[in-house]
Amino acid sequence: MASSRADEVAEVLWELKRAGKIATYTQIARRAGFAAGANGRAMDSCLRVVRRDWPHLHWFRAVRDDHGFEAESEHATKLKEAGFEIAPHSDGKKSTVCSIEMHLMTWTIVEPVAAPIEPVEPEVSEPEAMDADAEEPEAAVAAAE
Repeated sequence: MASSRADEVAEVLWELKRAGKIATYTQIARRAGFAAGANGRAMDSCLRVVRRDWPHLHWFRAVRDDHGFEAESEHATKLKEAGFEIAPHSDGKKSTVCSIEMHLMTWTIVEPVAAPIEPVEPEVSEPEAMDADAEEPEAAVAAAE
C-alpha cells in the first residue's frame, strides 16, 4: 500500500509528465505538502514507492536539488529517452540536464480570494409604537395637576 506522501508525489509527477517538465526534489515535496528531507531522503523513499506502485509515471522527472544524477544510470537513460539533453559533469561520474532552467516546472501559487464583504446595515429596533390615545408623559402630568 502506498503512503499518502507517495500518493501526493504521484500526482505531482503526473503534472510534470503532462507538462513535459522536470522538477527538483524540494519543488515536488513542497507541492505535495511536505519537506524533501535531509539530502532528499523523504523524496527518495517516495520515489521508490512510486516506481513500484505506478511504473507508468515518469519518476525520472524528479531530480535532486543540485540537478545531478549518476552519468550512466537508468535516470540518465530515461531522461534522454524523454528528449532531454544530458551533459556530463567534469568529474565524469555525474550528469545534469542541459539548460535545466528551461525545463524546470514552475507552479504559480494562486492565493484564494475572499469574497468581498458587503456592508451590512445595522438592525435598528423600531421604538415601540405608542398608543394613539396615550399622551406624552409631561402632558399627562400637567393634566393631572
